[in-house]
Amino acid sequence: MKKVIVIVGPTASGKTMYSVKLAKAIGAEVINGDSVQIYKELNIGSAKIKEEEKEGINHHLFDMVSIDNDYSVFNFQQDARKMINDIKIPMIVGGTGFYIKSALYDYEFNKENSKYSFDDLTNEEIYSKLIEIDKNIEIDKNNRHRLVRALELALNGNLRSEKNNKDIPLYDILTIYLDIDRKELKKRLIKRLEIQLSDGFIDEVISLRNQDKHLNIIGYRELDLYLDGKITLEEALEEIVKVSMRFAKRQKTWFMNQMEAIPFDPLNHKSYDEMLEVISKFLKEE
Repeated sequence: MKKVIVIVGPTASGKTMYSVKLAKAIGAEVINGDSVQIYKELNIGSAKIKEEEKEGINHHLFDMVSIDNDYSVFNFQQDARKMINDIKIPMIVGGTGFYIKSALYDYEFNKENSKYSFDDLTNEEIYSKLIEIDKNIEIDKNNRHRLVRALELALNGNLRSEKNNKDIPLYDILTIYLDIDRKELKKRLIKRLEIQLSDGFIDEVISLRNQDKHLNIIGYRELDLYLDGKITLEEALEEIVKVSMRFAKRQKTWFMNQMEAIPFDPLNHKSYDEMLEVISKFLKEE
């Protein structure tokens, strides 16, 4: 079974740095696992890796399409699987769990209705969408996994095979989760926002607005409200950090439960060597 390494974690946790360093050490190539970085126009706000940061490592599935074009989870599944099969040592790096898992497990999509990602939606928003489709549905509003699963099924029909009621992996998978201290994560998010603003994040949002693109994506959404005059810049930045922190908490729960991720503290100076040891052992196993 083909081996796939997965590096996941919240934004600003160090995925880019660790993935490049690890890829260089083991001869891997990186496959994007972030649903936003797929789009050519979404650079600053998506914290997309810069050319000089790649350090010669091949990176795939970045800048795939324009924001004007649909690129669904079905498209990602097909493209990612092709890359996995073509690359000697594939390493998926990102934070969009639904996309990553769709590529690695036996998910089956209705091709026409597979362009959904619920990462940025609250439980209440997901529940509201469910009610629109099925007014009689009875479900625990606080159980996010059940809510997402129900909405996926409602939108896609037969989302995936239900073989023995469990997910069937298509590859031999090792998932590493960068489990950063929340106080440090908040500091990093604030610092990253400062850098993104100086790099032209607001101009990026203005450019999208000029194309009549108002995106429901963390960061873009809040700056859009600021440019509409509905909130101040300070309020927008505070909201971005707050929502990002909330999202990070959900990400950790999801990856630990859904993909049996192994947690590593990216702030620990020993973590790189420990990760490399775990990965090297994984690659040597028959």
